Amino acid sequence: MSAPTLDRSERREAPLTLDQPAPKVLSFWDQSAFWANLGVSLFAFSGAYTVLAPNSDGGAQISIAAGILAMIIGTVVGGLMLGLAAVPGAKTGKPAMMLLRGLFGAKLSYLPTVLNIAQLIGWGTFELIVIGDAAEELFDGGPHWVYVVAAGVLTTVLTIWPLGSVRMLRRFVTVGVVIALIWFYIQFVRAGLPDLTTNPGTEGGGPFGVDWNLFWVATDAALAVSISWVPVAADYTRHSRSTGAAFGAASGAYAFTQIIAYVLGLFALALASGDGGVYSPFLTVTLGAVFFFIFVFREADQSFANVYSTAVSIQNLAPRVDRRVLSIGLGILITLLALRLNMANYFGFLGLIGSVFVPLLGVLVADFFLRARDQWDTSADAPSRWGMVFAWLVGLSVYQLINPGDAGVWTDFWVDVQEKHFTKQAWMSASLLSLLAAVAVAWGVGRISLLRKSG
Repeated sequence: MSAPTLDRSERREAPLTLDQPAPKVLSFWDQSAFWANLGVSLFAFSGAYTVLAPNSDGGAQISIAAGILAMIIGTVVGGLMLGLAAVPGAKTGKPAMMLLRGLFGAKLSYLPTVLNIAQLIGWGTFELIVIGDAAEELFDGGPHWVYVVAAGVLTTVLTIWPLGSVRMLRRFVTVGVVIALIWFYIQFVRAGLPDLTTNPGTEGGGPFGVDWNLFWVATDAALAVSISWVPVAADYTRHSRSTGAAFGAASGAYAFTQIIAYVLGLFALALASGDGGVYSPFLTVTLGAVFFFIFVFREADQSFANVYSTAVSIQNLAPRVDRRVLSIGLGILITLLALRLNMANYFGFLGLIGSVFVPLLGVLVADFFLRARDQWDTSADAPSRWGMVFAWLVGLSVYQLINPGDAGVWTDFWVDVQEKHFTKQAWMSASLLSLLAAVAVAWGVGRISLLRKSG
C-alpha cells in the first residue's frame, strides 16, 4: 500500500494521524528558538524556590548561591538528557510514545503512554494557572477566569498548526523574550541585590555551608524540570532535518535559557517583599509591566507544547484519530481543570515526574544507542520486552530510595523501605544514580538477549 499523497501545506505541517509521514522541515535555528523559549518559563520565576530545597512550610533551607549552583548542575545534566531523548525522534521520524513500542513492545508501551498523558495534562493545567495568576498580577486584578480561558483558547489555536507555531517563535517571539530578559537583569542589578550567600539551613552558612543531602535534592528539583520535556522531545525532533540539529538545539538552547531564567527568578525572590505578589519585583521596576507582558503572552508556548504532545501521545493508543480533534478536546479539558485546581503540590509533582522518566530515559539510551542502532520496531505488533520494563522499575526504585519526594502514600511506602533497608549517603543524587542503574540493567538485559539469540 503506497503512502498517502500530501499537498504542499501538509508537507510543512505535522501529520494529522500516525499513519502519515512526518515532514523534516525544522532547521537547527527553528528548534533552538523553540527549546530556548521553553527554557524561559513563568515557572522559573514563580517556582524558583524549589531549588532552595524548601521544607514542609515552604521555607528555604539552602542559600540562593547554593541554589544557583545546584540549578546549574541539574539543568546542564538535564539538558544533555533532553538532547539524548531528541535523537531517536530525529533518526526514526517517530513521536516519543511510538518510539516506546521499540523499547517495551507495542502493548507494554501503553503504560508509560498513559503516565505521560497524565503528567502532560497536569503540566498543561499548571501552565494555565500560572498564566492566569501572572495576568491577574500584571493587570492588578480583574476576572481570573477570563485570563485562564483566554490562555486556553490561545493554546488550542497554536496546537492546530504546531510546526507553524514553532517557526513563528523563531521569527517573532524570541527577540522580544531576549530583550525582556536583558532588561530585567539590568533593573535587578541596579536595584541592589542582597547577600545571596546567607544560608537559612545552617548558622553562619555561606554558599557551601549546606547539608549536601539538601543540595542534591535541590539539584534533582532543577533536573526534574528539564526531564519533564524528555518524554515529549521526539514529538518535535521527528521533524528535524538532522540528528545533530536535534541534539544541539534541545540540549544547548534549552539548558542555556533555563539557567538564565532561574537565576533571574532567584534574584526576584531575593528582592521580593513580604507584602507583594510573586511577580512584584518584575512589575515594580521601570517599564516592568511592558516587558513582563511579553513573558505572560509567550507562556502559551509551554501549554501549547504540553497539549500537542498529549494529543500525539494519545495517538499511540488510537493512531488514526485526528490530532486536531484531540487538541481541541484537551484544550477544553485543561482550561476547565485550571479553573478548579491550584499549584499547591508543584514540588511533589516535579519529584514524582523525575522518578518515572529519568530511569525511562536510561533504558531508552542503553537500548537505542548501545544495542538497536538501526533496528527499532515501532509497529503495532512489536513484541513485548519485559526485560526492559524490569530495567525501568529498577531505576525507578533507586530514585525513590534516595529521594522519596512528597507524594502522599507513595512517599510513605518508600520512606518506610528506606528506613528499614537503606541508608542514604550525602553524595547520592537520585537522578544520576537512577539513570545509571537503568542504563546498566537495560544494557545487561540486552546483552543476555543477544547471547540467547546467537546461541
